Amino acid sequence: MKLCDAHTHYHFPSLAPCWEAVWPEARAAGVTAAVVNGTGGEDWPLVAEFVRKHSWCRAAYGIHPWQAPRRSAGWETDLRARLESDPRASVGEIGLDAWVEGHDLKDQTDLFLRQWDLAASYGRPVTVHCVGAWQELRAALKPQAPSGEGFLIHAYNGPPEWIPWFAGKGAYFSFSPYFLLDRKRPQREAFRQMPPERILLETDSPELSPPPEHNPWPLHETAGGKSLNHPANLAVALKSLASTLDREEAEMAALTTRNWQRLFGPAGLMAGDVIKAG
Repeated sequence: MKLCDAHTHYHFPSLAPCWEAVWPEARAAGVTAAVVNGTGGEDWPLVAEFVRKHSWCRAAYGIHPWQAPRRSAGWETDLRARLESDPRASVGEIGLDAWVEGHDLKDQTDLFLRQWDLAASYGRPVTVHCVGAWQELRAALKPQAPSGEGFLIHAYNGPPEWIPWFAGKGAYFSFSPYFLLDRKRPQREAFRQMPPERILLETDSPELSPPPEHNPWPLHETAGGKSLNHPANLAVALKSLASTLDREEAEMAALTTRNWQRLFGPAGLMAGDVIKAG
């Protein structure tokens, strides 16, 4: 089965020392394509370098709401340049977060909408992060026309009754192995209400591992021992999603792969595409 990961941070330094060991395991588990999401201008060069080395990955550049206070004065110029240099790149991870200490939702919303508009001007999809700010996200998107390029709300944990509204705006929703935590059962069940053609898989690797009893690929930092989410856990997400929806794993693998390609484009380099150094 071929599996496509809709949301990762493969470029994070914590994963780098063990990448050569974990990648063959991920490939054996079916992982064939992934979106690698930046979180701010400081790590965008790492994203660019990673996707240059691994053409089966897609870059996504954005300023995460946690990084909003530290954005540079020239972030927009830099983001434009990266989108222009890579025709496959999307915008993300961007969004709103009322959980992080010291948050400023007004500033986050302004930054979110500026990045949203930039993505629309280049015809690129968007990856959205939202924690504790669902009303604010809905208010920000309400005046926006439905996204022709589409956007992903990764690891959706918003109100189930709002799923049709977000889908009407062009949203896709990704299922995470982190949802296997007992307290995340409502998030798993919410996927029963989602249009099948809008469901994707994600790991958020190396962040947010599944609980130990559902983690066949335990992984830890080489130094420090912090638990890491193995990229192969995309297969865990598939298994849990199929169980939640009472569907066959092969069927869900094919469905989520089609959906990934509809949102992010065909896996691998497209004919004629050249990713410039950035």
